[in-house]
Amino acid sequence: MGRFTLAKIIAVTNQKGGVGKTTTAVNLSACIAALGKRVLLVDIDPQGNATSGLGRNGDVENTVYDVLIGEATAAEATLDTGFGPLYLIPTAIELAGAEIELVAVENREQLLKAALEPVRGDYDYIFIDCPPSLSLLTLNALTAADSVLIPIQCEYYALEGVGQLVNTIKLMRRKLNPDLAVEGILLTMFDARTNLCAQVVQEVRNHFRDEAFETMIPRNVRLSEAPSYGLPIHLYDARCNGAKAYQELAKELMERNR
Repeated sequence: MGRFTLAKIIAVTNQKGGVGKTTTAVNLSACIAALGKRVLLVDIDPQGNATSGLGRNGDVENTVYDVLIGEATAAEATLDTGFGPLYLIPTAIELAGAEIELVAVENREQLLKAALEPVRGDYDYIFIDCPPSLSLLTLNALTAADSVLIPIQCEYYALEGVGQLVNTIKLMRRKLNPDLAVEGILLTMFDARTNLCAQVVQEVRNHFRDEAFETMIPRNVRLSEAPSYGLPIHLYDARCNGAKAYQELAKELMERNR
């Protein structure tokens, strides 16, 4: 496929669960692909929600688990989703045990980085959907990534989680990935009717003026329905607020990376 540019690798992560991390990984990837960019989504969360959210369940030959243990290449594990130039390396439940298997492996934090290196020239963006914990899998994602996209829910404890993550990123820079940058902080599940949401937004924008995305993702029932149909939001219901927000976010992220 020989392209001259290398993909930008973005890890979508937050150590806190339930913040819209997988929703963001799936829909942002799909909306960027809909704008004509070649995108690879790597599902490194053993729960496999990004895999099922793109309509893939258990019918796959190779997964990210096979890639990490060296039994398949990234190219061999890559599936065409059928949603434009969007490709997927799926996960499987065996990945939950990979942590234990990989403990004795040398350079175990570098396995994903090494696996993605040969395919970086084939894509414009590679997104990694991380588990909601600081595990060996997440460390692999943060070692492989150029930057981190942090979704945070508009709620009282939001900034606490971000503080922990910022410390993790500093640690990663010292130990494993000196060039790791913050791609942006994304406010999710925004509800304009509550004062608390408005306060959280204000606080995040004060703390992280340059990092916070302008686009915010609203609370939207259609966003939670789409995965059960195995469709990204813009193909499930293009007119809903959730679809419009992720399309805006896709444009904003591409603008930042021009």
